[in-house]
Amino acid sequence: MKEFFSHIRGAVVSTLVLAVVCCGLYPLIVFGISQLLFREQANGSLIVSADGSVRGSKLLGQAFSDPKYFHPRPSAAGNGYDASSSGGSNLGPTSKKLKDAIQERIAAYRAENGLSETEPVPADAVTASGSGLDPEISLLNAELQLPRVAKTRGLGEDKVRELVQQNTDGRDLGVFGDPGVNVLQLNLALDRQH
Repeated sequence: MKEFFSHIRGAVVSTLVLAVVCCGLYPLIVFGISQLLFREQANGSLIVSADGSVRGSKLLGQAFSDPKYFHPRPSAAGNGYDASSSGGSNLGPTSKKLKDAIQERIAAYRAENGLSETEPVPADAVTASGSGLDPEISLLNAELQLPRVAKTRGLGEDKVRELVQQNTDGRDLGVFGDPGVNVLQLNLALDRQH
């Protein structure tokens, strides 16, 4: 019986030590390192306005539908850009529902941006990202939306193009992926113009 209780005591002490290390010390060390070396990223890459209010995150897309704004790519996350419901539509390439949705989005994109019926539409303008929260659009997508935004805001296209360039992220490590335009940052920069 004495041997049984010594095994139990060893198991309980081991559990407590591991709980303190794994649930206390390790998270505190990781938190401390992240706050020291990667403060902005560890706190959500938040975009804070001049008055101190949080406008969003550089890493999460937001819905914009007003013609004076650049529009993000479609979202399949919950009710559109719902971070608690992140995910794609799970519709495959043979899905009629997906094909019909894309055709509707193409027609709407061409109509709102004054494009002809034959002009190609960028894929990111009509398909949702895997997470449904993608904050960026392609340079081509931004270029096609640029005349609408400039006209609606009464700004010159050159000024809007300059803002697009200022809010374009380059390739990862200089070689991976394509440059992308952060829609939230660009739209906030446009709002600051007025």
